[in-house]
Amino acid sequence: MVYQSFLIKYAEIGTKGKNRYLFEDALIKQIKNALKKVEGSFIASKESGRIYVQALSEYDYDEVIEALKKVFGIAWICPMLQLEDKDYENLKKVVVDYIDQAYPDKHFTFKVDSRRADKNYPVRSEQMNCDFGEVILNAFPETSVDVHHPDVLVHVEIRKVVNIYSLMIPGPGGMPVGTNGKATLLLSGGIDSPVAGYMIAKRGVKIDAVYFHAPPYTSDRAKQKVVDLAKLVARYSGPIPLHVVNFTDIQLYIYEQCPHEELTIIMRRYMMKIAEEIAKKSDSLALITGESIGQVASQTVQSLAATNEVCTMPVFRPLIGFDKQEIIDISEKIGTFETSIQPFEDCCTIFVAKHPVTKPNLNIIHKSETKLEGLRWRQRKSSGAIKFSSKKIRILRSEYPFKNHVSGII
Repeated sequence: MVYQSFLIKYAEIGTKGKNRYLFEDALIKQIKNALKKVEGSFIASKESGRIYVQALSEYDYDEVIEALKKVFGIAWICPMLQLEDKDYENLKKVVVDYIDQAYPDKHFTFKVDSRRADKNYPVRSEQMNCDFGEVILNAFPETSVDVHHPDVLVHVEIRKVVNIYSLMIPGPGGMPVGTNGKATLLLSGGIDSPVAGYMIAKRGVKIDAVYFHAPPYTSDRAKQKVVDLAKLVARYSGPIPLHVVNFTDIQLYIYEQCPHEELTIIMRRYMMKIAEEIAKKSDSLALITGESIGQVASQTVQSLAATNEVCTMPVFRPLIGFDKQEIIDISEKIGTFETSIQPFEDCCTIFVAKHPVTKPNLNIIHKSETKLEGLRWRQRKSSGAIKFSSKKIRILRSEYPFKNHVSGII
């Protein structure tokens, strides 16, 4: 059966008050952006708490469904028949034809759920349920009615037009991207941080990303792996500007000056400082990390407190209470797992102490950081790039691999 219309149902957006239209408009915008990548012509519109997508030309059904399943804010995708003719006798015939085409195997139970949003329509909802059920049973005797747990729930909505649908495909849920501000993700190339970015984007937050690169200790393939991960997350979140920070000199300086058991914490503190400065320049209001309590030495409660101390903006940690397997499950679902496990070193693994401190004392960390007086850095603009300058360091260039802003595709 070829569908020319789709009913898009949302969930949480329906709880909004007078500003609901802002979320609906944002969702329509995201739907239009998603369908730009699909062959065919489509229009998306809203009407009385309903969002419709209509195909104006031939299209690939599976491709459209996959595109819509990546749009945050969609709870259900419902392929449907949409009719302008409200003649009741003709409507009965259309319902029978719909069941005949949509379900080749007629051995199922069903229930009809009619809604008369147009109160001027002469037939009441209860009567429509009975009449449509009767014509379906007469046309297909092998079917049966089950009003409690039907295999097929047939929806008939009488509005300005008539909507008929029964198939409901789950969407990703959440809120439309761009409705809840902007945050900067610390993207490492591991399993956790892409999942963290996905989960925060699902709450309607627009994402930027920062990656700390340490050449020659980390290769260009390691950087490309992070770019690939950003592209995969961008299928859901929309375009992700990726800032690549050359972190080598800072790491070497910390390695030379500080106790080795404190390397991880101190490096992490400097990463957060730099990420926060970049976030401020890009108008982000928060940072995002993939940390989970107790997963590694830098993610104990004491370590997280030490890391947090250097930040003035909120730090979102959506995975904080997740087990590793739970994180892997989400990673596999969104398609980042296979890329994340590619065996390329990142800057967090090349200078690792044999016995890193797990319960850092802030007073001791502060004392160790006094040896890093040369790392007084500041941020300035230079030819459109960002540079950090200090006594020993010249860092940073910002890379934007998604110049075309088409879901992370360069």
